Amino acid sequence: MDFHKIQALIQKKDFFPRIVSLIFGVFLLALNYNLFLLPNHLVIGGTTGLSIVFQSLFGWNPNVFLYICTGVLMIVSFFLLGAKQTSASIVGSILYPFFVTLTAPLAEVLQSYIYFDNVILLILAIGTLYGVANGIIYKVGFDTGGSDIVMRVLHKYFHMPEGKSAFTTQILIILLGGIVFGVNNLIYAIIILILYTSIVDKIIIGISDSKLFFIYTKKWKDVENFILNELHTGVTILETEGGFTKEKNNLLMCVVPNKDYYLFKEVVLQIDSSAFLIINDCYEVKGGMKRKNLPF
Repeated sequence: MDFHKIQALIQKKDFFPRIVSLIFGVFLLALNYNLFLLPNHLVIGGTTGLSIVFQSLFGWNPNVFLYICTGVLMIVSFFLLGAKQTSASIVGSILYPFFVTLTAPLAEVLQSYIYFDNVILLILAIGTLYGVANGIIYKVGFDTGGSDIVMRVLHKYFHMPEGKSAFTTQILIILLGGIVFGVNNLIYAIIILILYTSIVDKIIIGISDSKLFFIYTKKWKDVENFILNELHTGVTILETEGGFTKEKNNLLMCVVPNKDYYLFKEVVLQIDSSAFLIINDCYEVKGGMKRKNLPF
C-alpha cells in the first residue's frame, strides 16, 4: 500500500472548502492579534508573542518582524524538514502576516466599538477567538508556521515529543512576555492558553455526543440480548482472560447516546449488579448498525 499516494489524495480532498476555511481562520487570528493582543501587550506564544516583546524592547515594527520571521522559518523548514513538511505550513505562513497588515486598519475602527472594561471579559474574548481561529485552521489540515515549525525541528532533531516541544516553546515565549510586561500579563496569558487549547480540542475532536461502554459481566448474554433486541444497536464481543484468575469471559463494547447514558447504565446494573463498567466519552461514530430510540 502506497501511503504517500493516500496522503496526497487526502490533501487534495475538498481542497477549495479547506482553503476557504483556512483564510477565514487566519483572518480571525490576525484580527485577534491587532484588536486585542497587541494593544494589551498580551504574549501568548508564537512569533506574534515575540513581535509584541521586541516592539516593546527595541521599537521594532511588529508587522515587519512577522514578515522576517516567516521568511526565515520557511527557509529553515525547507532545509531541515524538507519540501513535503514545509508545504503544509507555507500557505498559512504567507497568509498570516499579510492578514495582520490587512486587518490593522479594521482593528483601529473596531476598537472604538469593542472595548472591555473588565479584564475577565477581555481574556474570555481573546481565548475564545484565538481558539476558534486555530481550531478552524488545524481542523482542515493546515497551520500558520511559526512555532509549529520550531516544534517539528525539535521533534525531528532532538527527538522531543511534539506535544512537549510545542508546550516548551509556548511556555518560554510566555515567560519572556511575563518578564517584559509583568506577572499580571503572564497570568492572563496562561489563562488564555488554557481556554484556547480547550476550544481547539472541541473544534477538532468535537463535543462528545455519545458514551462508549465496555461491560464485563458473567451475564453477558443477557446484556447482549438487551442491546440487540431492545436497544436495536450494534455490540462487539471481545474474548478476555483475567490477568490474575486466568478466567475466560467476554467483554461487550457498545456506543450509547448521552441522553440514554443513565438509563442504559442502570439497565445493565439491573441485569447484573456486579457488572464491571468502563465508560468513556465518544466523539465520533461512523458505520455500524443504525439504532432506534431506547424503549423506556
